[in-house]
Amino acid sequence: MNWLKKTLDFGQKIKRLLKKRPSRQDMEASDWTSCCKGPVLKKDLEDNLWVCADCYKHHRINPIQRFDLLFGKGNYQVLKTPIPPDDPLNFTDSKSYKERLKSARKKTGLNCSMVVADGSINNIRLTAIASDFNYMGASMGAAEGEAFLFAAQHSIKNQQPLLVVASGGGMKMQESIISLNQMTRTTLAINELKTNKLPYIVLFSDPVAGGITASYAMLGDIHIAEPGALIAFAGRRVIEGTVKEELPENFQKSEHVQDCGFVDTIIPRKDLPEKIGILLSILLNKKSEIKEDNSDKAPENNIENREAS
Repeated sequence: MNWLKKTLDFGQKIKRLLKKRPSRQDMEASDWTSCCKGPVLKKDLEDNLWVCADCYKHHRINPIQRFDLLFGKGNYQVLKTPIPPDDPLNFTDSKSYKERLKSARKKTGLNCSMVVADGSINNIRLTAIASDFNYMGASMGAAEGEAFLFAAQHSIKNQQPLLVVASGGGMKMQESIISLNQMTRTTLAINELKTNKLPYIVLFSDPVAGGITASYAMLGDIHIAEPGALIAFAGRRVIEGTVKEELPENFQKSEHVQDCGFVDTIIPRKDLPEKIGILLSILLNKKSEIKEDNSDKAPENNIENREAS
């Protein structure tokens, strides 16, 4: 029976090889991605601002794509932010933190997960921050903290609002207390913005979790979210295990978080520039020019003329 068992085992190995799924690298290099109805061309998603036309899912986009959407292509300046020394704690798990940083930089072309830009919406200059989830899950470390502080200082120096597109899985465990300290630093920076009476707007994009939710993401003057974005602190399974009950299906989605009062409004991606522009105009008391229409006054003038005659 040994020969039969070996034959069956060999057959199972072949079956597993034939069913082997493509790697993440293969998917990223492909012209296709997956959504509700299976494979979909990335070009079709890109033409629709990376929003699925069938299920309305808002797919993740990188900082440059985000700035192109908000400001228009070529209508903004990416600012160079300070980069502190890598790997302050010489952290190593299955591989060193330096190797992980090197891999993330090669993958994204960024020095850290946060990118800062200066642009304008509705003729209002503002500073914007966006994160790339492909850079170690957009988790925060010293470099991201420096980028945030740089953006806040740039806003204060130029007396312009700060818009943060919040995204990421929390703080970097590889930097331990140094990463946790960024929660305090970003909070202090936001307090300085508010002392200078500058608007601070937070846009939640999928996903926002952990220490990011517990710090700068929940301190905005106005909280906007994209449809279906995950907004959480602890994971769903952790909470269900703690409270010993099943949670609603849309728990931690932006729609549910809005119902709970932590999000002010949900805006589809295509409407973000217009709506953010209106909000900035209101917050900064920028009155739009209203042309006087004399046609409404004409009847009154005619009545007055008739009475005078």
